Amino acid sequence: MMRDRDTPTPTSPAPAPAHTKTQIATRKMQQPMPLTLLCVLVCTALIHCTAAQMDQSPAKLEQNPCMNKFTCHECIQTQNCGWCMKPDYGDRPRCFLHTPKPEVCPESFIWNPDTSERILINKDLTLASGGAAWAAGGQFISGGSYESNAHQQSSASGSYGASGSSSSYGSSSSSGSSSGFSSSSGSQSASGSAAMAAAAGEIVQIKPQRVSLKLRINEVHNLNVSYSQAEDYPVDLYYLMDLSKSMEDDKEKLSALGDKLSETMKRITSNFRLGFGSFVDKVLMPYVSTIPKKLEHPCDNCKAPYGYRNHMPLSNNTESFSNEVKQAAVSGNLDAPEGGFDAIMQAIACRQQVGWREQARRLLVFSTDAGFHYAGDGKLGGVITPNDGECHLNGQGMYTHSIIQDYPSISQINQKVKQNAINIIFAVTQNQYSVYQKLSGHIEGSSSAILSNDSSNVVDLVREEYSKISSTVEMKDNATGDVKITYYSSCLTNGPLIKTNKCSGLKVGDKVTFTANITVTKCPTNPRDWNQVIQIYPVGINESMIIDLEMLCTCPCEHPGSSGYEKHSSQCSKFGTLMCGICQCDELHFGGTCECSMSDVHLNNGNKNMCRQGNNTNAADCNGRGSCACGRCECNKRPNPEEIISGKYCECENFSCERNKNLLCSGPDHGTCECNRCNCKPGWTGSSCDCSTSQDTCMPPNGGEICSGHGTCECGVCKCKSTDDGRYSGKYCDKCPTCSGRCHELKDCVQCQMYHTGELKNGDDCAKNCTTFTPVGVEKVKIDEDKDEQLCIFFDEDDCKFTFKYSEVGELVVHAQEEKECPPKVFMLGIVLGVIAAIVLVGLAILLLWKLLTTIHDRREFARFEKERMNAKWDTGENPIYKQATSTFKNPIYAGK
Repeated sequence: MMRDRDTPTPTSPAPAPAHTKTQIATRKMQQPMPLTLLCVLVCTALIHCTAAQMDQSPAKLEQNPCMNKFTCHECIQTQNCGWCMKPDYGDRPRCFLHTPKPEVCPESFIWNPDTSERILINKDLTLASGGAAWAAGGQFISGGSYESNAHQQSSASGSYGASGSSSSYGSSSSSGSSSGFSSSSGSQSASGSAAMAAAAGEIVQIKPQRVSLKLRINEVHNLNVSYSQAEDYPVDLYYLMDLSKSMEDDKEKLSALGDKLSETMKRITSNFRLGFGSFVDKVLMPYVSTIPKKLEHPCDNCKAPYGYRNHMPLSNNTESFSNEVKQAAVSGNLDAPEGGFDAIMQAIACRQQVGWREQARRLLVFSTDAGFHYAGDGKLGGVITPNDGECHLNGQGMYTHSIIQDYPSISQINQKVKQNAINIIFAVTQNQYSVYQKLSGHIEGSSSAILSNDSSNVVDLVREEYSKISSTVEMKDNATGDVKITYYSSCLTNGPLIKTNKCSGLKVGDKVTFTANITVTKCPTNPRDWNQVIQIYPVGINESMIIDLEMLCTCPCEHPGSSGYEKHSSQCSKFGTLMCGICQCDELHFGGTCECSMSDVHLNNGNKNMCRQGNNTNAADCNGRGSCACGRCECNKRPNPEEIISGKYCECENFSCERNKNLLCSGPDHGTCECNRCNCKPGWTGSSCDCSTSQDTCMPPNGGEICSGHGTCECGVCKCKSTDDGRYSGKYCDKCPTCSGRCHELKDCVQCQMYHTGELKNGDDCAKNCTTFTPVGVEKVKIDEDKDEQLCIFFDEDDCKFTFKYSEVGELVVHAQEEKECPPKVFMLGIVLGVIAAIVLVGLAILLLWKLLTTIHDRREFARFEKERMNAKWDTGENPIYKQATSTFKNPIYAGK
């Protein structure tokens, strides 16, 4: 072999002998090496080492989601995982993330299905006028014709059901060519059917119409769906009116405006039909008076009450609408709410009686000035039978089950609206608008508008609401909880796709494309649900894209009839079934090849160390969470069947991972718990899968940098920064109350241009330096955050406050307050003189007050003195021992002569 290897060939020089190479290398090493070359070699070695470390580090941190998947269906239900079906595969994991080498597992034994898409019906959109074709009253004839054909194609695509299939494993490799053939043939048939549809007058507004899709679990598949509003699209308008006594003037006005309503709608579309119905309430107490006299004439000029009546089915003869409205008689009831829900349900459910067309935009105008009864209110009148949502009209158009069934619920109304693609317009008076506005939020495709007290604005109302409905497209679907569909579109712009299912501002002929991100989050427990039919439809349009979805939840080798399925296989010791390379043992045997029997209890003692990880004698068997049987761990079962202990040594579980908001791995939409760690789904990361990897929520609505360039996006939320200029805040870090922005830059120009003050007021300084903008004067400066306006407030040399705002959305626009807010001028001399005068006056007042108080006090004292003096009584008594100095004696006989 050595001689053969060293023999020269004509195409390559002969290599030197081994010993010669060694001698040459030794001589080269002995020669002096230049310093520059030595530096280059050292740097190169360092770079290679660093690169090798970087290449190896992700491998160490990479989590393998395919670990501990012991069956084929568990494996392929894990994203990016494949299964090796080779019988003699040893103890190697069969579920792999990276395809093994061919010598380990040949390609013919690998089952790793791919997501596939096949367009079945792809008719071209109707962009030209379809009015002529619809003049004859053409109907949508292909709505149910292609379902059986598409079902046959889907059945022939090689899908595996519960009953199995005879297809071999190698069929997966040839499916690509077959699907390519069917796709091309589908496009040819689509072009041909489009031509036939155009000739037949069929209108197509959504494309494609039917798609066959095979999806693996948690793999996102993008499916484009286009919508275009056709010109002169048919319109059916059914006017449903409350004819209680309070709406009498509205009825008269509608009768007078009926012709104008027809003319207005015919300007929008030539294929227009109009109908009319009315309602009052259930003819039961306490809704209406059941006194016999009141049942015939509940009020003046009133007819007997009724639940609902279809006066005029949808018809092209719009001239008779006014006559029908005029002839309809009003009635009366007792309570404030009306039985409008009964009428809405019958108007929708009775498609033939009302005359709804298959392919037309269906409008139901609901006019009232009162509230509504809903499910449960019927108990007040003794009606307990739930509403069945079916049509119950007699030959005269009267609702026959008004007193038999309860009112429908809001969810029932919403379900009927979605099934029949009807847009409800709640035309209600001002006092009821808030109630019906909330109601319209719970009914798909509905809207609310304010009706004048006499319905004089009904024509403008219908025209405006129809314009809103027709200029907006909103995509919805009927996907179950196991299928998640997210919509992205750039609408009419050429910008990047944004997360939205609604586009506005559409005109006739405009085409918008939505990208539907379809993900199967988990396989349903019932295998019958692995094949589903999903509809993606524009709200209010009776057209849809139908998706025949097949969930790739199982492997063909798990079903009888497959070459990988063998009962009583010799690989399983004749005691089990070989499925996908592994043995499914019967009830009496177990083990990798069913070599263990339930009766061989003594085998447990000899193989106990095989149930300990790393043959660790100190560790518990099966980590204490299982029992060792025949050298293998049988893990314990949890009371909750969804909590599973797994692994070769029962080392894994799916219920002990980190939680967020008490949800394991933040919930099934974010991730799943696998082997004690959260395996996050695409779009989520973190130890508990609570962080979003998408930065869409950190992008400002008007575009720009992430978090407006003033923060970082962490877990889908902007974390704003603090700079020397100020601290940024807001959802997108776009607000900075403490930042000056361009306020100081614009201050001088606003002063000189608006108020003729400031540093640039002299000469031509203002005209020379302020050329980029001219402030617009406003009475009061108010900030509009939607326009990203910044408020600036300054004080000038006169201490006057002036306020202005600026916006840089597009071009620089400045709005300044017309008048400055200046403090009033101060008259200092007057203040001084006033203070002096005030001091003097206060002093005089104090003196006068002192004098007054003193005078009052003196007068009081003097009056008291006088009073005491007047009341004084002197004692006139004499001293009994006192004798006067003289004594007087009288002669008794002296007669005075």
